[in-house]
Amino acid sequence: MNKIYYPAVFHPEDVGYSVSVPDIDGCFSEGDTLEESIEMVTDAIGLCLEGHQGEFPKASNPATIKPNVGDFVSLVPFDMVTYRKKHDTKAVKKTLSIPSWLNAIAEEQHINFSSVLQSALKQQLHID
Repeated sequence: MNKIYYPAVFHPEDVGYSVSVPDIDGCFSEGDTLEESIEMVTDAIGLCLEGHQGEFPKASNPATIKPNVGDFVSLVPFDMVTYRKKHDTKAVKKTLSIPSWLNAIAEEQHINFSSVLQSALKQQLHID
């Protein structure tokens, strides 16, 4: 999946910013600095979209969003693969089959099967 750039509305507070993402129902966050606010709203987008089945909400044109006086709109990049790599670190056991001769050679070489499978899947899926 490529990045989706969601427009977010930033509202300056006494300390930091509160942030909403109009394209995603219930997506709100805050941070003490602009940088932290962007990081936190990126995580909030991930949380809101985690269980989402099918297509993600389409990002609207930021020019169509009319913020209140003092607020501003900025695009926030979101990539579900990056989000999952950061937050979904649970290991999943997989059963696989390989020819016996290949298994014997790999075990003689002390090959880590999990590591090889992960590397191969990342390469096949074009994931860094």
